[in-house]
Amino acid sequence: ALLGPQDAVDAMVAEFRARRDFLVPALNGIPGISCVEPLGAFYAFPNIGSLPLSADEFADRLLGEAGVALLSGSAFGSHAAGHVRISYAASLESLERAVERIAGFVASL
Repeated sequence: ALLGPQDAVDAMVAEFRARRDFLVPALNGIPGISCVEPLGAFYAFPNIGSLPLSADEFADRLLGEAGVALLSGSAFGSHAAGHVRISYAASLESLERAVERIAGFVASL
C-alpha cells in the first residue's frame, strides 16, 4: 500500500480538500457560527457559542427539525463546549444541502 500507486489516495485527498474548502467558508457565512480550517482528518469543528442553544440542544434540534446529523462538542470534553463536529466525508451535494438546512435552522432561532 505504501509503495504502490497513489492515484486513488491523491484523488481522495483532493476530494476531501474540495469539501473542506466549501464547508468552512459556508459555515462562516452563517451568523453566529465560526469555524477555523481543520488541519487534518475530515471533520469541521465550528463554534456555535454565540447561538442561544447549547451544543447538545443544537445537535438534537438540528437533527429533529432540519434533518442534519452532527455531534455535540460535549462528546469531546468540557473544553469543546459550544462547538459541534461535522463530518465532510459526505458528498459535496449532501454538504450543500446540510449547510442550507443549518442556515435556515439558525435563522429561525
